[in-house]
Amino acid sequence: MDLLLKEEDVKMVKLIVKETVAEILETEFYDAFFALLDGFEAGIQNFRQQIGCKKGIVTVKEDTFECLNFEPSKGSKIGEFEVAVKEKNPEAAWLHAYNILKQSKASINNRYHGEGYKHSYWLYGEGKIYRQKLKPRT
Repeated sequence: MDLLLKEEDVKMVKLIVKETVAEILETEFYDAFFALLDGFEAGIQNFRQQIGCKKGIVTVKEDTFECLNFEPSKGSKIGEFEVAVKEKNPEAAWLHAYNILKQSKASINNRYHGEGYKHSYWLYGEGKIYRQKLKPRT
């Protein structure tokens, strides 16, 4: 019995292996790799925020929050506001924004906002970030 492959069979095996490796990279590796990079990015941004807070410097731009998907809502006491739900947002972006608000102890009575912000932000309950348009100063 001859166990040696013919040249055309070797080419076919190489092609199959190459396609299989590419498929594994595409379907399994890349998603996990980009999730890892998103986690690193969120961690770095959170670290910068923590250092900035300790030095009394606010380094977060409103873009940190504006990239979230907010849905309109209305309450009897505060009127119109918006809610970003954790499950409906990219995990890294949501966690970064959430960690900033949590560290800043942002609540409905102590809302988070900075110079030039269009909205104020706060946490209430689990898995949600709230925002409301800032009223213009008169």
